[in-house]
Amino acid sequence: MADTVLLWVDDEIDLLKPYIIFLEQKGYVVETAVSGSDALDMIQENHYALVFLDENMPGMNGLEVLSKIKKTHSQLPVVMLTKSEEETIMNEAIGGNIADYLIKPVKPNQILLTIKKILDKQEIVSDTLVQRYQQEFHQLQQEFDRANTVAEWTELYRSLINWELQFSHLPNNTMDEILGMQRKEAGKAFSQFVTRNYYDIINGNVDEPVLTSQIVFKEKLFPSLSEETPTVLILIDNLRFDQWQIIKPLLTPFFRIDDETLFMSILPTVTQYARNAMFSGLMPSEISKLYPDYWFDDEEDEQKNMFEKELLERQLKRFGLSSKFYYAKVFNTDFAERVNSQINQMLQHPLSVVVYNFVDMLSHARTDNPMIRELANDEKAYRSITYSWFRHSPIYDLFMQLAEKKANIVITTDHGSVKVRNPIKVIGDKKTTTNLRYKQGKSLSYNEKEVFVMRNPKDYHLPQPHVSSGYIFARQDDFMAYPNNYNHYVKYYKDTFQHGGISLEEMLIPYVHLTAK
Repeated sequence: MADTVLLWVDDEIDLLKPYIIFLEQKGYVVETAVSGSDALDMIQENHYALVFLDENMPGMNGLEVLSKIKKTHSQLPVVMLTKSEEETIMNEAIGGNIADYLIKPVKPNQILLTIKKILDKQEIVSDTLVQRYQQEFHQLQQEFDRANTVAEWTELYRSLINWELQFSHLPNNTMDEILGMQRKEAGKAFSQFVTRNYYDIINGNVDEPVLTSQIVFKEKLFPSLSEETPTVLILIDNLRFDQWQIIKPLLTPFFRIDDETLFMSILPTVTQYARNAMFSGLMPSEISKLYPDYWFDDEEDEQKNMFEKELLERQLKRFGLSSKFYYAKVFNTDFAERVNSQINQMLQHPLSVVVYNFVDMLSHARTDNPMIRELANDEKAYRSITYSWFRHSPIYDLFMQLAEKKANIVITTDHGSVKVRNPIKVIGDKKTTTNLRYKQGKSLSYNEKEVFVMRNPKDYHLPQPHVSSGYIFARQDDFMAYPNNYNHYVKYYKDTFQHGGISLEEMLIPYVHLTAK
């Protein structure tokens, strides 16, 4: 700490000698100036960690000095000291981007606390955070082994994401390796849990519904519909729980969070299956049987998500609700702005649904575009790009308009994505699906220990195009690669974000209900 140099600016600096001695005893170097002009000259010539600045000085007052400091050294922390409690002076100082504001007389420990809060906060927070995480580390490990319900896994996943986001705000994060190891252990245990229990979950043999296809509309959204207060469901395709957590602070100044729940996406965790199931309130095999015109199997060339609106209409009718609602699917900025211009029309309906495909497109673009791949080279960067998109896209403007109109908002998604790292070899015929996280086909060759196998898809409420058709799913961070041109294929797809299989990131997805403040 001996090289931490402070500058104290006060026209009565001699009276502050006891404070300066106290700080020097704590290991700080304190230089002094008796006027604003002297202080500005010293700041130009030397490096200071922090400046204490008296507000009431002859000649150039503290606020004027503050303004000049910020023009040339915008990042230099300045603490204003004053005898005045006038609100206008406080507001001016705060508006000038001061680091803190102290009213005289002050105590030595008050000064020390301010220094630590400004200069040592990051280190103190980091040390405390590491200690807390180390205390909880072994408890989490044990809970991974014991967790045997979706509810228990959602709470564990919340804890993991909470720790990851807290550490991601710290510079020089030394915990990445340990966090990564624990996330891997959690992923392994969760994959084992799904492998053991998915049949019972999908067939309703658990105590309560946990699947988005069963809950989002029927259990959550339909009972809250009101003619007086319209509800707008905004589905952001491929939005992971950690991505929701980093955009949440942008909305909390304007909305109250009434509900923030994690549900389980069905398998395969891809739009064709998960979103169609959500909008219809049915399992994929039921959709293909009841509404064959709205369902296309994997091997068919048609676009797989052309009838979401129609499927939702059918679900509304099944529950005796009005099938009139607003629906829009947004693929680009121009159309997003057009949707925003239709907000009055939107709010004439008790229910509006807007689907945003940006995060899903980002996931695919990261695979195919070297520049995007470089920008989103890890989980933290992937979240950062999502945050930046949300803050600067028309979707944020839509939320602001909805806040002014006092509409209820539901945010959810159909599935998440996982960063894949480990290739596993699979062989299939020409009609086998190309997805890296699941395969559906007639002639699949694989190592049974590496995948989750559904030999009889009908048991899992999945369509079975042929008698011999089956499904296999990759787990954790695995991805499926063909032996042909294997090395090129692995190099191209390794460390990309994919979906379709079994992982915490893909399957445990957010449902959030917001009310305008």
